[in-house]
Amino acid sequence: MTTDEDAGRIDIGLPPRRDAEARHLRQIVAGVSDGVILVGLDQTICWANKAALEMHGVTTVDDLGANVTEYRERFELRYRNSHRLPAGQYPMERVMAGEAFDEVVVEVVPAGSGDVHWTHRIRSLVLSDDGGVPDCLVLVLNDETERFQAEERFERAINANPAPAVISRLDDLRHVRVNRGFLEMTGYREEDVVGRSIYEVDLLEGASRRELGIERMREGRTVPQMEATLQLPGGGEKSVIVAGQPIDVGDVHCMLFTFADLDGRRQAEAALRQSERRFATAFRMSPVPTLLTTRAEGRVLMVNDAFLRESGHAQADVVGRDAAVLQLWTDPNAAASIERLLRTGGRVLDLDLRLRTRDGGTLDCLVGAEAVEINGQDCVLLTAQNVSDRRRTHVEVAGAIEAVM
Repeated sequence: MTTDEDAGRIDIGLPPRRDAEARHLRQIVAGVSDGVILVGLDQTICWANKAALEMHGVTTVDDLGANVTEYRERFELRYRNSHRLPAGQYPMERVMAGEAFDEVVVEVVPAGSGDVHWTHRIRSLVLSDDGGVPDCLVLVLNDETERFQAEERFERAINANPAPAVISRLDDLRHVRVNRGFLEMTGYREEDVVGRSIYEVDLLEGASRRELGIERMREGRTVPQMEATLQLPGGGEKSVIVAGQPIDVGDVHCMLFTFADLDGRRQAEAALRQSERRFATAFRMSPVPTLLTTRAEGRVLMVNDAFLRESGHAQADVVGRDAAVLQLWTDPNAAASIERLLRTGGRVLDLDLRLRTRDGGTLDCLVGAEAVEINGQDCVLLTAQNVSDRRRTHVEVAGAIEAVM
């Protein structure tokens, strides 16, 4: 099997001393983690170390191709946006043209394969003789596949997250990522945010602890939750809760900002308050005696004016007390009966109960009940329609008929 030492040995007519130096150089480079490919001035691929071969999925220099043209036929190079590098733009071709570059990032795909196998970060070197004349060209490769794959997974996770989010770089406080949730919440375009500084698109504007947030960013520490007001691109403002968490994106220290839209919450809270006001008004003005009790304890939370009028009780004597302790119903099992009917049928209709009045009298009532939730608490809404007069009339009519008969 061809080894790193003899695979693609450089033989371009160097003097014995220079040839020995080249051999020693190959021995040194063979053990480094960076991939190294040597290209002759005649475009021949002279040598590559083991790391460079592994980064191409091959075992010998011959597998890379005899020259730059064969390399281009065997390996398709793409930019990170998946566009193929045009002719003349392969790193080997650029270095052959005399161009020096510090960093080029490309995706490397074996010809005929649709999957991206590796991501290389490449820089160039030119080795010259004692007279300064170039006699060998060098490509130095770093395998960035795992890092870029991790970044892509991170990007997909951020973009898939419905919670609005922005990632800002800590060294210069510039935004480097923004997800769809933030764009939809604010109406910004991606180019309006990415590349801008924290002072241009201020994520902490209007926050009571804004200076603390900026200080925490500079220190790379967690930014606690705080309310802020985002300025929208079309005018207007958006109230949010913002918090920041330090993260690393690749080798770059960043801050991940996440947001909760306060406008929607406040609108919901306002609608809830309005609904509660309407309920309270309807409850109070209902002509039928009505009570609201907790479901578990039977504690009276509210009573309406009709209930106070019919029962003779004062509100202060009833609200906050247990209905069983008050003995509102002459039947001691009334609460158990109501709960049983709620469990089996979901509601109670026309249950005959007698309501005890404050002066010790009783009222014949048809009781209805419905399980409701008020401010997150399980409750029971009870109506007690007084039918004493109706039943008294029925009794009197029946008595009159009996007397006539």
